[in-house]
This record gives sequence, C-alpha cells and structure tokens, in this order.
Amino acid sequence: MRGLKFTNLMLVMGLLFIYLPMVILVIYSFNASRLVTVWGGWSVHWYAGLLNNSQLMGAVGRSLEIAFYTAISSVILGTLAAFVMTRIPRFRGRTVFGGLVTAPLVMPEVITGLSLLLLFVSMAQLIGWPQDRGVVTIWIAHTSFCASYVAVVVSARLRELDLSIEEAAMDLGARPWKVFMLITIPMIAPSLAAGGMMSFALSLDDLVLASFVSGPGSTTLPMEVFSAVRLGVKPEINAIASLILLAVSLFTFLAWYFTRRAEKKRLEGLKEAMESTVTESANERDVERFTAPPTNS
Repeated sequence: MRGLKFTNLMLVMGLLFIYLPMVILVIYSFNASRLVTVWGGWSVHWYAGLLNNSQLMGAVGRSLEIAFYTAISSVILGTLAAFVMTRIPRFRGRTVFGGLVTAPLVMPEVITGLSLLLLFVSMAQLIGWPQDRGVVTIWIAHTSFCASYVAVVVSARLRELDLSIEEAAMDLGARPWKVFMLITIPMIAPSLAAGGMMSFALSLDDLVLASFVSGPGSTTLPMEVFSAVRLGVKPEINAIASLILLAVSLFTFLAWYFTRRAEKKRLEGLKEAMESTVTESANERDVERFTAPPTNS
C-alpha cells in the first residue's frame, strides 16, 4: 500500500511538473497587464492584437507551411528507406545505409545544422543554387532530420507484417507495385500517420537547424519566439502559445475519438461475425441431425 501511494504521488508530481507551466501560460495569456509577471485582470486584448502583429503571424504561417511539406516528404523518403532496410535483407553497403539513415537521430543538431550550412554554401558556389537561404533550405534540412524518425517507425511496423498476404497477392497475378499500394500501404497506414504527425511536430518545434539554414525573410515561429524572449516575454507570445496548445489538444482529442470509434466498430463487427459463425454451425448441426438416416439398433 505504501508503494502504491508513493507511485501515485510521483505520478501526480510528474504530471504537475509537465502540465502546470502550460496552465499558467494559458492563464497569463488573458492578463490585461503588459508586464507578464504582474497580474492586471482578465482580458482578451492580446488575442485580438495577434491579428495586427504581421511579423508574428507571418512566422506562424511560414512554420506551418514548412511543417506540412516536411511531413509529406519525410513520410515518402522514410517509407522508402524503411522498405529497403526490411525487405532487402542483403545488398552491398546495407550496414552503411542503415547507419546513414539513423545517424540524424543521434547526431547533435548543431553539427547537422553546420554541415547543412556548409553544404548549401558550397552548392551555391559550384552550381549557383541555392542563391539565398530561405524556406526551401529549411524544408530540406527538416526533411533530412525527420525522415530518420519515419524510417524507424515504419520499419518497426513492416517487420511485424505477415508476408504471406503479399505473397498470396503476387501468386494471384498482382504486380509488386500494386501489392505495395493496395496491400502494404493500408496495413502500415497507422505508422505512416504517426510518422507524419511526428515530422510535423518536430519541424514546427525546430530552432537549431532553422537558425543555421534560414535567411532574411524566412524566420520561423521558434526563431521569432526565441528572439522575442531574449528581450523579455511579451503577452502576444503567451497568446500564440495558448492557441497552439488549443489546436494540438483539439487535434489529439479528434484523433482519439475517431480511433476509439473505429476500434469499437471493429470489435462489434468481429463479435457479430463470431455470433453468425456460431449460429450457422448450430444450424448445420441441427440440419444434419434431422436429415441423418435412423440407425438400426
């Protein structure tokens, strides 16, 4: 009992340590005072002022755009890399390829950002592209970083799949690309969605890589917030952070609701199928019993 109480206490303290600062941030986003640490009453003035802050709203839109494109490209590249690592057991350079795919996971972001910066500068000198660092270079940097996470998630799912389903489809005449699109992709769809959401969140949250490969006019939201916090936390920062928390919470709730609904329908369908199977078996036994010829004693 003591161990259980101690565990519950540690759980509550851990949750408070994580979520209490978020609650305080949301409360102070409604602070009427310009000073963040001084409470001046309730007000939605800072939320209305976000519409007039073109610099901050531009950073939000730019970050969302980069995160969206990063999620798509990371899922494509990460899925292809995972497919190669799991479905091609032997090829020359397989160990090197696997190490290169997972290297960004353990590489410090400072080293990765500096390497990409030197790469873009060298490419600009050799081939003249990219002339300026901006949204495209940030997108490339985020894709090279997030694709590794997608590859790890998708490869774990691919190793759990039953290959007999794909082999049966190819035995029936389906081409490999058709098997991949119509059978493999639907079976790994949850891992693709998880990898895409993870890539979106990592891209939206990144500060180090974007600081290295960005240029004038391509400031992202983390860069804007970091530069503003260095001069003092502004109430607009609390307001935009609260809106992001609200959006993430709504998205998480909707994902949980639809997942729970789909799982409930799947269990109901499985239960109905089992009941129908039992009923059909009982009916067949009854028919066999009544139609069976009498036995002579």
